[in-house]
Amino acid sequence: MWSISIYTGSSPFTLEPIQHEPVLTKDHVTDVPAAFVADPFLLRRDNNFYMFMEVMNAESRRGEIGLATSDDGLSWTYKQIVISEPYHLSYPHVFECEGAYYMLPEAIDAGAITLYKADEFPTRWSPLASLIRGHFADPSIVRHNDRWWLFACPTPYQHDTLHLYSATQLLGPWFEHPRSPIIRNDQRRARPAGRILKFNDKLFRFAQDCVPRYGSAVRTFEILELTTRSYAEVEIGHGPVLKATRNGWNAAGMHHIDAHQQPDGNWLACVDGTR
Repeated sequence: MWSISIYTGSSPFTLEPIQHEPVLTKDHVTDVPAAFVADPFLLRRDNNFYMFMEVMNAESRRGEIGLATSDDGLSWTYKQIVISEPYHLSYPHVFECEGAYYMLPEAIDAGAITLYKADEFPTRWSPLASLIRGHFADPSIVRHNDRWWLFACPTPYQHDTLHLYSATQLLGPWFEHPRSPIIRNDQRRARPAGRILKFNDKLFRFAQDCVPRYGSAVRTFEILELTTRSYAEVEIGHGPVLKATRNGWNAAGMHHIDAHQQPDGNWLACVDGTR
């Protein structure tokens, strides 16, 4: 039973919950019967916050993309399902580029990493282009040094392999990095766990620790080298940024974070956890 909460703090690596209970659960979903909510991504537009998340439809047993809104980032109101396909969707990685809004959700059974564009933000989205053919989990995209970079975990691997692609234009063509897969045979750091963070002129990648079980914790890696020929990262020494608390809504695990710095310098992050 995954739920969503809001954490805050003076650093994206030292965050605390705003309350002891989650801000969004399956019980807040009003338009479909929900089994859980997970994988939240934030986007701020003008003075409003928008959260996109996986909503697991309890009838179809497929994930759909839901929307919640907030005027302060702390209290949230569920609105509606905004994307539904005849296959499972999750991990709605939403981002803005040159005044337009895009989303790169996980859609393993679609056979491609598909980019969506907002026809009418935030409620109407349409598929725009298939960027990379294949079956991938948790595609995570970032703009760095005048290139787009895309990290994704291929299936049917057991969350232990990470591929890297790049392109000069968002719609491609996309090319696999010569070092890819950049991680092999490591369930503790391969699978992405949220948006890649750009902070203090550095890049940080959040990764799911899937040991001893899927979604046990979230670890942080600083990307030291990211060029068309090289890749290197190192784990930040503070330990997991999120982990199971052994009590309450996130007792059994946490596996996702999307952190954003606010105008006052403090950080706000949406996270998920399971009992």
